[in-house]
Amino acid sequence: MNLRNKVAVVTGGGSGLGRAASQALVDGGATVVIIDMNVEAGAKAVEELGANKAHFIQLDVSSGSDVEAAFDKITADLGHVDICVNCAGIGIAAKTLNREGEPHNLDHYRKVIEVNLIGTFNISRCAAAAMARNEADEKSEKGIIINTASIAAFDGQMGQVAYSATKGGIVGMTLPMARDLAGVGIRVNTIAPGVMATPLMLGMPQPVQDGIVSNIPFPKRLGEPSEFGQLVVQMVENSYLNGETVRLDGGVRMQPR
Repeated sequence: MNLRNKVAVVTGGGSGLGRAASQALVDGGATVVIIDMNVEAGAKAVEELGANKAHFIQLDVSSGSDVEAAFDKITADLGHVDICVNCAGIGIAAKTLNREGEPHNLDHYRKVIEVNLIGTFNISRCAAAAMARNEADEKSEKGIIINTASIAAFDGQMGQVAYSATKGGIVGMTLPMARDLAGVGIRVNTIAPGVMATPLMLGMPQPVQDGIVSNIPFPKRLGEPSEFGQLVVQMVENSYLNGETVRLDGGVRMQPR
């Protein structure tokens, strides 16, 4: 799919990997609608990307009715949705049992599921409905959905039980969603990033960063958010890539802790 004149929805697009994806899509010629809970970050992203190429909607991705209304507005205002990149997510650090033997807080676990897994599916289902109304291009495509998992889906560490469950769920729904939508010309892929140089990671003490990097085979560094954005663009442009989860991690396999 060619990016020119396409409309892309990016959740979590105000910062981190979502912001990098938004930049790469705009650079390729697309118009981006950023969905984020952080109004300040969303407004700043629109200012930096250009008000003629970027728009912002504050939205809880886990709310069914709000997401449906948002996609109605996007299609009414911009005419169509061609690309959807799901980057919105949260994480907590908590073991199944804590040091005192108390069980994981169920409400905290449920919240991570609602935002990461249900939110990803909620956005995807509404994006698919919008894309299905598009005219197919010369390669019979009507749209593409790109979800964000994590290497924690495969190599979850201690304290990541909630986060890993959601990311594993995203990986698990990639192929069946791609199969569901194949008949209407919509592709579905997932990126599973490794340890990326996001503001959260860069805010950690340098010895912690160095310890993480030491386990990465090559290149021996944190991943750049721009490399995530680059892979998003490649997934959009390569029409034969469908139903796949791609690790973007420098070959690392995470240790238990």
